Amino acid sequence: MEQGVTPEGVGDGTGAAASGVGRAPRGSDAVDTRRRIPRTDTLLSDPRLAEAVGRLGPRVVKAAVRRAQEQARDGSIAPERVRDAALALLPGTAGGLRPVINATGVVLHTNLGRASLSDAARQAVLEAAGPTDVELDLRTGVRARRGRTALKALCDRVPSAAAAHVVNNGAAALVLVATALAAGKEIVISRGEMVEIGDGFRLPDLLVSTGARLREVGTTNRTTAADYAAAIGPETGFVLKVHPSNFRVTGFTRAADVGELAPLGVPVVSDIGSGLLAPHRLLPEEPDAETQLRSGASLVTASGDKLLGGPQCGLLLGDEELVRTVSRHPLARALRVDKLTLAALEATLTGPRTPTAAALAADPEQLMARAEELAKALSADGVDVHAVDSAATVGGGGAPGVTLPSAALSLPESCAAALRTGAVPVVGRLEAGRCLLDLRTVPPEDDERLAGAVRSAAGR
Repeated sequence: MEQGVTPEGVGDGTGAAASGVGRAPRGSDAVDTRRRIPRTDTLLSDPRLAEAVGRLGPRVVKAAVRRAQEQARDGSIAPERVRDAALALLPGTAGGLRPVINATGVVLHTNLGRASLSDAARQAVLEAAGPTDVELDLRTGVRARRGRTALKALCDRVPSAAAAHVVNNGAAALVLVATALAAGKEIVISRGEMVEIGDGFRLPDLLVSTGARLREVGTTNRTTAADYAAAIGPETGFVLKVHPSNFRVTGFTRAADVGELAPLGVPVVSDIGSGLLAPHRLLPEEPDAETQLRSGASLVTASGDKLLGGPQCGLLLGDEELVRTVSRHPLARALRVDKLTLAALEATLTGPRTPTAAALAADPEQLMARAEELAKALSADGVDVHAVDSAATVGGGGAPGVTLPSAALSLPESCAAALRTGAVPVVGRLEAGRCLLDLRTVPPEDDERLAGAVRSAAGR
């Protein structure tokens, strides 16, 4: 049958409709529908879409417009709905990352970006987004030390640290120390501390990549100070103590602490991992930077986006001469952090309580009261939901074995996928055939958003 010719430019204004793809017989309802689909240039002249172009960029907006036009072509929406559909398809930001509500009960969830920044840190990032004095002394007009105020704030929080340096993550801090102090030399380390730090990255591989040699001492479950002492010699760069933060070894065990290793005559580097700067009453077994330095560690390395509650970065604290040696190594330039990280770190160190600290300190009774109130409101809307006791964890490779009593909303397991893919993505956890939304990791100010997401996922 002879095909009718759709007028050029009908649909998206690009002439694509003239290609013959999807043509319908002349006079059909389908052709009439296509004639009524607004052109791309007409849609982009709408004030709301024009504003979005300035906010998101023309490519993102045009892609949303074309998707809406395709929906009209296949009959999913009426041509008159294309403009509204295009607006609904626009992302919140020009980036691909989507904000989610963390209802997993894992305070520092690696897949969700670990620590949430405080409002003070977020504001500091915004203010630092333009030109700043990151390496300029405004008083003298000459170059100044990069991140000097953030480094001072870090030393102020850890009084036993004579100096500090910041790199782009915790592993980078350890790599920089190993490269600067032990390339071509030996690093003495216990066999029980040869850990895998996540996603297949193993500490031995990381250290060997720096040109250092590993001198393993002791056994998996028992290593004494005498084992370290017997291994130290002219080729020793430093002794490394690694906190096995993502697992526990129990039973017949022995591990030499920093205080026992400090008198051995070589630098002792303590990798505490999770970034606790001072002792925490809820995490008595988690090592902290201040205690390690007071006990005799020469250097401490840690992550900034874990228990500190700041941005992703690697912290290096300790002896002034060693910090200077490490920070002046050529590799330090490749591992340095940007001004946004420095701004967020300083605001985390000097500002109000972080979301991480708030989640750790949450009162279980108040969590249950929130869960019961939400469950009551949602049940009234016909949602299958109950308030239940829950057990949260620290996460991020910190405090293995520690559980935090919590409360959660219990929903049908089938809700999990709908919650993840909703307009406000919510990530919970599956347990005993139910989807649990743990409130320890949900700020109280997000309760209404959470309830709305649950209603949508349940079709209410």
